[in-house]
Amino acid sequence: MLLWEQTLFKDRDLFELDHLPEHFLHRESQMNSLKFCIRPALQGARPVNCLCLGPPGTGKTTAIMKLFEEIEADTSKLVTVQVNCQLNSTRYAVFYQLYKKIFEHSPPSSGISFKRLFEKVAEHSAEEDKVLVVALDDINYLFHEREVDHVLYSLLRAHETCPGARMGVIGVMSELTLNYVLDPRVVSVLQAEEVVFPLYTREEIRDILGRRALMGYYPGVMADDVLEAVVDYVEKSGDLRVGIDLLKRSGLSAEKRASKSISLEDVTGSYDRSRLVHLTYALKSLKEDELKVLRLAAGQESWHAGELFRHFHEETGAAYTRYHEILTKLDAIRLINADITGAGERGRSRIIRLRYEPGEILSRIGP
Repeated sequence: MLLWEQTLFKDRDLFELDHLPEHFLHRESQMNSLKFCIRPALQGARPVNCLCLGPPGTGKTTAIMKLFEEIEADTSKLVTVQVNCQLNSTRYAVFYQLYKKIFEHSPPSSGISFKRLFEKVAEHSAEEDKVLVVALDDINYLFHEREVDHVLYSLLRAHETCPGARMGVIGVMSELTLNYVLDPRVVSVLQAEEVVFPLYTREEIRDILGRRALMGYYPGVMADDVLEAVVDYVEKSGDLRVGIDLLKRSGLSAEKRASKSISLEDVTGSYDRSRLVHLTYALKSLKEDELKVLRLAAGQESWHAGELFRHFHEETGAAYTRYHEILTKLDAIRLINADITGAGERGRSRIIRLRYEPGEILSRIGP
């Protein structure tokens, strides 16, 4: 029995979702691509702009954090700024964050115009001979009212109004590709490299979570078969964060029982809460028409794809091409199953089913 003052956790921080791992595993290719894009900035030029694309929970944000950590440790020639666009969804808000990072304090509380905010940021880059590298995390939150065009135009054409200013952009999206049509004036200067973050394989999931368990728990707390059960659940959700949260909740469940080891029942009993971590993050990446498809899909247990499209088209007027893109994305980020059947009018059809209970989705996005 575990005594009341004892714990299974050697290092609890390893099981927090915002923990930055010392060793970032199985993303060497993506990290090398990002470093290649940054390399020109180390010689004083503008970096190559890039887009990090892939489903939620595949390491995109962690990759940026590790990259910026390395840059700040190695050189003072670059200023790195990571902006959460879900919280900062306007051009003013983005440049407000840039100002705070550069000058280490907020702009004057009496208010400052965007023009002045922009000038201060650009002038600092030019006068201090520093390259500004801006990561726009969840950049899709800037798509509303084309705010993304204003942000990118201001960043990438800053040298035209302030000679000597050098800025580069890393966009981060939980998408498989960039479907948004950018302003032609932005496209001409963005010319972004795409860095793709695929789902982790089963072996990679086991390696990453196994190392967390080894370093985060005391010896003997998690047996191999129990770890395999956690890996099963992560593979099902497609989101590594589910596994990290499940490791923590399973350990807490075992402690509650005063057990010195985690059982399969601890994992099974904790999964219902941990799996919703994926749902919460995945829903944050969706546009309004994608949420519309989910709301409609929640109306019954299963749909033929054509039937669901008719309802979607009636409510939105959208074409089938867009509908097909939405289904592909929702399937890729593990919110729906889109199984092929032979029962369609032309011999093939897809059956659409939610991977979650309708109430779990509707309670988060509204009816």
